[in-house]
Amino acid sequence: MANLPKGSKKLLNAWAFYDWANSVYSLTIASAIFPIYYAALFSIKGVETVEVFGGSIRSTPLISYTTAIAFLVVAFISPLLSGIADYVGNKKNFMKFFCYLGAASCFGLYFFNLDYIYLSLLMYFLGLIGFWGSLVFYNSYLPDIAHKEQQDSISAKGYSLGYVGSVLLLIVNLAMVMGAPDDDSRMNAMQYSFIMVGVWWIVFAQYSFRFLPNRQGEKQKMHKGVLFNGFKELKGVYASLTSNIRLKRYLVAFFVYSMAVQTVMLVATYFGEQEIEWGGNDEKTVGLISSILLIQLVAVLGAFLTSRCSRKFGNIPTLIGVNLIWVGICIAAFFVISPLQFYITAGVVGLVMGGIQSLSRSTYSKFLPETKDTTSYFSFYDVAEKIGIVIGMLIYGFIDQVTGSMRNSVLFLVVFFVIGVVLLFRVPKNKMN
Repeated sequence: MANLPKGSKKLLNAWAFYDWANSVYSLTIASAIFPIYYAALFSIKGVETVEVFGGSIRSTPLISYTTAIAFLVVAFISPLLSGIADYVGNKKNFMKFFCYLGAASCFGLYFFNLDYIYLSLLMYFLGLIGFWGSLVFYNSYLPDIAHKEQQDSISAKGYSLGYVGSVLLLIVNLAMVMGAPDDDSRMNAMQYSFIMVGVWWIVFAQYSFRFLPNRQGEKQKMHKGVLFNGFKELKGVYASLTSNIRLKRYLVAFFVYSMAVQTVMLVATYFGEQEIEWGGNDEKTVGLISSILLIQLVAVLGAFLTSRCSRKFGNIPTLIGVNLIWVGICIAAFFVISPLQFYITAGVVGLVMGGIQSLSRSTYSKFLPETKDTTSYFSFYDVAEKIGIVIGMLIYGFIDQVTGSMRNSVLFLVVFFVIGVVLLFRVPKNKMN
């Protein structure tokens, strides 16, 4: 299909629609059904720890460390792949590969079992790599397909589509789980939901793949030097930051606060499963999934409110305000005990979750210099984000493992949000921020 012109409505919608396709992974697998399923496996067996690599470890530090390692791998391979994609001009093919890897891993999660812990964790591990690997190339399309004045709104639209689509599937999954007559049937319903995520992801991604441009510039042949082009490009991006103080300071701030944001989003359900007094397993399952649904629905509103605030007050002041709200959320979470308190906290999380992700992405896109090499710049952005997640998850898991409570880990994240606010104040002002 012929390439659509930059800024065209059909092209923008096709790009944003990939959020509809892949966000079911981040909701069902990363946030809602899988964490409940994972905790239930330990509960059914009546154990709190599992033997891995010759040692015994609690369930939550185990999943935190596995997540951190997966993000470390993504941070390493992203520059390799983006360099190749930029050189041969086929970023869409790489986006497809990671999409299909992630979807296939969702199918593999159907067989997740503590008796086969290594293979099970591998499926979870590959799912994370597939999801986040595809986002490297997806995000890099933003300045290619949208003009600067369109980027805030289309970024927000993408996140909003993702929230709506993922909520629709989660409602179906919730009906399946709660309609099950017994515990075994309920576990099976959760397993089937993993397969549904994979199917949804693959099928709806085809609309985006149909319209997104593939080749940028002339096709070039592969050679040995191309392999490390991505790292050379990252070095070039890093060097360019010396002459772009605004972008450099923003990236440092983003690195710090994103570390905390992504950690909270990845562990929220595990926190709710362990730390909240639900009263029973049925109440816990309904309460956790309802909380995630609440977050998603409020996040749609949050993404658009944040976009409107950025137009009125500027991107950086809006991000500062959102980060201050996150500080309050982490402090409040330390004291949350009852389901009602958890619901209220979840609602506030939803309000700022979509906003900070959407605005962070579009702010970075606005601050980029004029260049056709957008993949390298977004690869740098994604590597910074992933390394931040690695550090955040490792610290979170370590504090959880040492103190035996996730509350202490959440409270510690306040430090990152406060530092992020301070660093955002140091970003030079201009008409866009």
